[in-house]
Amino acid sequence: MKKRSKIAVAGATGRVGHHVVDLLQAGGHEVVPMSRSTGVDLVTGEGLTDGLVGVECVVDTASGSSPDQQSATAFFTAAARNLQKAAERAGVQRIVLVSIIGCDRFTSGYNAAKVVHEWEMRSGPVPVRILRAAQFHEFVPQLIDWGRNGEISTVPRMRTQLVAARTVADALVEMAADGASGSDGGSETISELAGPRPEELVEAASLLASRRGDPARIEEVSDPSDPDRELYETDGLLPGPGAALAGPTFEEWLETSGT
Repeated sequence: MKKRSKIAVAGATGRVGHHVVDLLQAGGHEVVPMSRSTGVDLVTGEGLTDGLVGVECVVDTASGSSPDQQSATAFFTAAARNLQKAAERAGVQRIVLVSIIGCDRFTSGYNAAKVVHEWEMRSGPVPVRILRAAQFHEFVPQLIDWGRNGEISTVPRMRTQLVAARTVADALVEMAADGASGSDGGSETISELAGPRPEELVEAASLLASRRGDPARIEEVSDPSDPDRELYETDGLLPGPGAALAGPTFEEWLETSGT
């Protein structure tokens, strides 16, 4: 039986964070949810000192409010530095961070911001383990809504290996609860998790629109000005050979998600 621990969750109300909180509590751990709604601000550092008292591990699932590279980079830089500094003061033993598969191949956008996030976090004094995950199933409806213009919704041409946010949360909880820091030779510092199979984003979006009776016609678009276009459209977001693969598939997720 695994030891019951006191674990803080940054971004506790977010897409992955709320699943992490639920799973940790179900496993009998003492959970400290950290978000602006609980009085913790990663960017300013407000509430971090009090929130980390007695905490053994932090699971960082927090994300900023904007996908813009500059804004995201500013958020992640401030958040990582503040979290590392407060964690060291509090005696936190390890940090588990969720990131994105293939982010280190990209030169721009949100993926490039996540590279900075990883670097800033790993530069701190508290040992870090990173789980790079594929794009979430929940990402698809968001993209449909972002691209909606009248009767058409455009989604970027993208090849990925969609994974459920709950599945990612399961893996983060396992990493947080096992006590391995990733710096002692006991575990890999960076690991990958993806869904069961590669998928074209436009096909997943079309399936979702059909299932929920959305009248919008889904169209695929490619941005020739994006320096990372080829990575998005080929294998830049696909997992490596050592990645863990886990269901459900996107279609199976649709059957149970109520989306």
